[in-house]
Amino acid sequence: MSDADTTEDPGELRTPIVAVLGHVDHGKTSLLDKIRGSAVIEGEAGAITQHIGATAVPLDVVSEVAGSLVDPTEFDLPGLLFIDTPGHHSFSTLRSRGGALADIAILVVDVNDGFQPQTEEAIRILKDTGTPFVVAANKIDTIPGWNPTEDAPVQQTYDNQSDRVRSQLDEALYELIGELSGAGFSSDLYWRVQDFQSNIGVIPVSAETGEGVPDLLTVLMGLAQRYMKSEMEVNIDGPGAGTVLEVKDERGFGTTLDVILYDGTIRQGDQIVVGGTNETIVTEVRALLKPRELAEIRTEKRFDDVESMQAAAGLKIAAPDLDEAMAGAPVRVVGDRDVEAVVEEVEAELAEVAVETAEEGVVVKADTLGSLEALANAMEEAEIPVMAAEVGDIAPRDVAMATTADDDKHRTILGFNVDVLGDAEQKAEDEDVRIFDSDVIYQLVDDYEEFVEERERAQQEAIFENIVRPARFRILQDHVFRQNDPAVVGVEVVSGTLKRNTPVGLIEGNELERVGVVKGIQEQGEDVDEARAGNRVSVSIDGPTVGRDIEEGDELWVDLPEKHAKVLEQELSEEIPADEREALKAYLEIQRKRDPFWGK
Repeated sequence: MSDADTTEDPGELRTPIVAVLGHVDHGKTSLLDKIRGSAVIEGEAGAITQHIGATAVPLDVVSEVAGSLVDPTEFDLPGLLFIDTPGHHSFSTLRSRGGALADIAILVVDVNDGFQPQTEEAIRILKDTGTPFVVAANKIDTIPGWNPTEDAPVQQTYDNQSDRVRSQLDEALYELIGELSGAGFSSDLYWRVQDFQSNIGVIPVSAETGEGVPDLLTVLMGLAQRYMKSEMEVNIDGPGAGTVLEVKDERGFGTTLDVILYDGTIRQGDQIVVGGTNETIVTEVRALLKPRELAEIRTEKRFDDVESMQAAAGLKIAAPDLDEAMAGAPVRVVGDRDVEAVVEEVEAELAEVAVETAEEGVVVKADTLGSLEALANAMEEAEIPVMAAEVGDIAPRDVAMATTADDDKHRTILGFNVDVLGDAEQKAEDEDVRIFDSDVIYQLVDDYEEFVEERERAQQEAIFENIVRPARFRILQDHVFRQNDPAVVGVEVVSGTLKRNTPVGLIEGNELERVGVVKGIQEQGEDVDEARAGNRVSVSIDGPTVGRDIEEGDELWVDLPEKHAKVLEQELSEEIPADEREALKAYLEIQRKRDPFWGK
């Protein structure tokens, strides 16, 4: 194939772009490999073209793999372009017309496992972007007793199974359809779906045996042809437009961009505008690269230099000044337009996903602009403030930024699908900055919320440890064991929590007269730190003499410092037991008869 027609005829319909999403271990990569593998076997040599970050499967090859399911004369779309990087990484990226980089998505779900955290996350992203999708119910070959028919359409292989196997598969599939319903999607097995715009087609497949792969390709082609044809209409000869998948250092070329081109043509020497982390980049294409054909891949030179590429295609762009380029950002060929107008267009698109930041909050990092937006949306939903949000790995400067937070719980960095650079990790440890990283957005949010809860609990416990707690207790009749130095008496705690080293006193009128300090508490001969309401214990009180300062039957109160009373009433009243609240309320009433503003 010549370089200019690697993807399609110079007509006006481009290839639909297909992304693959799903939970880890549910078979995203295996399914992609199977589609590519089947296509390579069925197609003639060179019919499948390997792109940067994508594989083009032309219509005639789809037709070969799908067999009787596809009549190529019914289609005028050129085939399918599969993005090779499965998962959110390739999916949550920008697109000039809004929505996601992909036109259509395959949600891979293990038929035995059902929905898992990343499945739910993928569903949320599909819903937010309004991307049409089908569900590949994978691993049907793992149903006990499964009798495989390699690469067969699924209805044919389904008919070959025993009643028991069919019944088990049906059960698993209907459970999955139920889970989709719970997520707000009406779905059914694809051959029962009349209207794919209002129902999701579920396609049973096996990435291992290839069963159901013909059906999957057929449904994708049919959906694209029937519902997306108008969106596939592009000006092939117009200036190229695409999205950065990855920014990579390439030996001999320096920093390069892996780009999915979804409109127009890009040529060597073109002036291009690319979204950058700090400012928009205007540069000139030095080289356009595509992988060498499989037969030549063993040679030292991994890429072929091509003069031009047309949409839809995956390609590598080598150009000066790309160090600050951002994954997920737009790429535009200037062509005969005014460069300033193109810069404005790119900046307007970037502004659409600008994350709202606050003066105080956490630092967030993500692998692409799209996933940064998805993470920021999740943070907003959870009401977690964000102080700084950027694309890229977690670096020492992010740690420095996190240290400026006033609130300890905001001295944190949340990283989605990014690496933590070694020196950043060390700096975070030294500066007491907490780093959370995950490839599940909602896991990150949950981990952070759990951390905040634990921290607040620990802070509360620390306050509890250092705060005097309200209590009142009565000296029992005939329970004086020692009159003074210290006085040792038996008491019953009426309400609240009596702790060691607590000052206590008697209420005289509206005044509390301090009589001494509880130095020790014993319960059944054992030393204890505290006694709760209802407990009968013996206490040693430093200061008073029984018979002169205190008497049997007297009710004593903990002498609560005003500051502590204020904290207990205003911040901790929900955290203390009901009887302790009652003791606090009674104590405040006594004090406020004398001074209405006491403890306020």
